[in-house]
Amino acid sequence: MNSTNKPKFSLFKNVMYALNGARWVLKSETSFKTQLLVIVIIGVALYFVNISFLTKLILFFSTWLILVAEAFNSAIERVVDLVTKDYHQLAKEAKDIGSFAVLLTFIFIASIWGVTIYIEINS
Repeated sequence: MNSTNKPKFSLFKNVMYALNGARWVLKSETSFKTQLLVIVIIGVALYFVNISFLTKLILFFSTWLILVAEAFNSAIERVVDLVTKDYHQLAKEAKDIGSFAVLLTFIFIASIWGVTIYIEINS
């Protein structure tokens, strides 16, 4: 350990930590699994849609933002549950704000899809 009480950087260990996080979220988070399934279906459907390859990439990769938001939301929920199992207004607010972040991400993705499809149709 160095003087800042942080372990020495290790790319391999950091990748393993990330893969452990992926394993936990896939194992225990129903919303994440459902959203991942929807993304796979969207990816397959986009393959058959007659739009440019670049548009398909923009639409497909924008959908992955919801998984990022959901992963952060899951992390917030776990930390809150670690701190207290009892009802507490601040715990509720933290979880609600995390859910709000997921909703904002969905709105952002819908906006990307709307603008991208509009441009594709009108060009």
